[in-house]
Amino acid sequence: MKLQINKKNLVRRGASGFTLIEILLVIVILLMLAAALVVFVLPQQKGAEKNTTKLMLQQVGNALDTYRLNVGHYPSEQEGGLDALVKKPTFENESMGEKWQGPYLKPGTSLDDPWGHKIRYELSDSNTGGGANSADNDKNGGLPYKLFSMGPDGQPDTDDDIRLGASKNSDSPGGNSGK
Repeated sequence: MKLQINKKNLVRRGASGFTLIEILLVIVILLMLAAALVVFVLPQQKGAEKNTTKLMLQQVGNALDTYRLNVGHYPSEQEGGLDALVKKPTFENESMGEKWQGPYLKPGTSLDDPWGHKIRYELSDSNTGGGANSADNDKNGGLPYKLFSMGPDGQPDTDDDIRLGASKNSDSPGGNSGK
């Protein structure tokens, strides 16, 4: 018995596959999707970093306020500054040490901003005994301390700084109101 092989079936089986045009079309579509990702998603990361920093500053500000309620004053440089929120400082007076009920931040909380710079904390003159400086407190939203991130450029006192307690125009780049 002889099998007959139809040549048309052989040609069709060999021709099934993708043409060069179809492959190029798929590559172009993938490149367009990648370009859309770069154009629309990456700029959102900058906004997310700034929002993350603002939330971090609020969290540290709340911890500073809780510290003040327990100990009676904001942490000074001698007490370790922001490190006093995480690790119990050594107090000259033992009764002050008993008032510390920290840590005031969750364990593992980093005091670095998303750009790898340390969060800056400075007490105003009114808390260090230098007299009340209402102009300084106005800049800080009425807070007795300055709490800020130096922003992406890592330089203090520039337009991209993000501050806690800045005025209502803090949505502008850097959180400064220009006042």
